[in-house]
Parts: sequence; C-alpha cells; structure tokens
Amino acid sequence: MSMSPLSISLLTIVGMALATYTSRAAGLALMTRVTPGPRLRRFMRAIPGAILVSIIAPGALASGPADAIATGVTAVAAWRFRNLPLAMAVGVGAVLLLRQVMS
Repeated sequence: MSMSPLSISLLTIVGMALATYTSRAAGLALMTRVTPGPRLRRFMRAIPGAILVSIIAPGALASGPADAIATGVTAVAAWRFRNLPLAMAVGVGAVLLLRQVMS
C-alpha cells in the first residue's frame, strides 16, 4: 500500500513536531532537577550566538563576496553599538553599497 505525497508530508511534519516537543520537554524536565554550575551556565549563554552564526554564515558566504563582507560589517556594528535596529540599517546599507560597487 502506497501513501500519497501529501500524507507522507503530513506524517513527516507531525513526527518532527513530536520529536521537537519531546526534546524540549525532556530538557525542561532535566533542568528542573539539575543545578547548573558556572561552566554549564557559560555554555548555555553561548548557545544562542552559536545557533545564530550557524544559520547566517552559510547563506552569507554562499551569496557572494558583497554579502559576506556586509555580514561582517553588520556584526561589527551590532557589537560596537549594541543597537539592533541600527545594526540592521548598517547591514542593509552595506549590502546595497557593496553590491553596487562590486558588480
């Protein structure tokens, strides 16, 4: 018996939702029973940045040199000014300018 592509897609989505929920619930249940030490707290504070880099870097590096340089400019602006809207504006401006100059 074969399943339709729609059924396969829906089962895949439901399966991944269950896997995501289970992993998050297990993490919450574990952390209510564990007192994190300083090393674990440092590790957990670093996770969001690592995830952000792993999402942004492949797209920035695959899009071309102008986008890669603009990503670096945006990162420096975010670090220097600690202001997300300003960093986003600097990034958009850098991409626009660099694409014009480098094309």
